[in-house]
Amino acid sequence: MRITEVKVFPVSDNEKLKGYATIIFDDCFVVRDLKIIQGSASLFVAMPSKKTKDGSYRDTAHPLNNETRRMIEDAVIGAYERGTGAVLDGVAAAR
Repeated sequence: MRITEVKVFPVSDNEKLKGYATIIFDDCFVVRDLKIIQGSASLFVAMPSKKTKDGSYRDTAHPLNNETRRMIEDAVIGAYERGTGAVLDGVAAAR
């Protein structure tokens, strides 16, 4: 499985939420509404989620292992940094 497309939609009016992303796997499966969030040390990607009846949130789509999570984060954060020109924590060139 590979990520064949990443679309990033930056948000400018929020301190922590930096944008949304859509990713496409193998040109045939799309996941929308990933959130790009500024954490205390660096950016991270939050998976799409919905609010449950008890008020908590539950991911509607998420990777099942760390390797896939890292692949998604690298692709999304790399696209965000290229699209916005932001160099965050000095790793944009490595992505």
